[in-house]
Amino acid sequence: QGGISVLGATEAIAQTPEDMLNSLDRGTAQRVTGATAMNATSSRSHAIFTMILKQTTQVEIDDKADVREDTIVSKFHFVDLAGSERLKRTGAVGDRMKEGININKGLLALGNVISALGDEKR
Repeated sequence: QGGISVLGATEAIAQTPEDMLNSLDRGTAQRVTGATAMNATSSRSHAIFTMILKQTTQVEIDDKADVREDTIVSKFHFVDLAGSERLKRTGAVGDRMKEGININKGLLALGNVISALGDEKR
């Protein structure tokens, strides 16, 4: 339908707040973490949790003779980015060091995009 799809993303319908929290817990359990000298469970992956709330209410029209539905849709994105850590302070070597370098490059690029979007001169 022309939308954006993300490989490996999961979509779930939640009818209750508990359903939504369970989905968040399942996503959190799939996060990649790794130990560094600064943090025993450092995030090594990014996570996006998108919540779409749909509220439908019945509205009476003309003294209860007719009823129409009003719908309000809200969309929230919660983003947790992999940790940016100074290589010297983490004690990372080998693959963990390469991973940290790539995380930092990605965060730098994201920062540049956000800066450009907020720059009125661009």
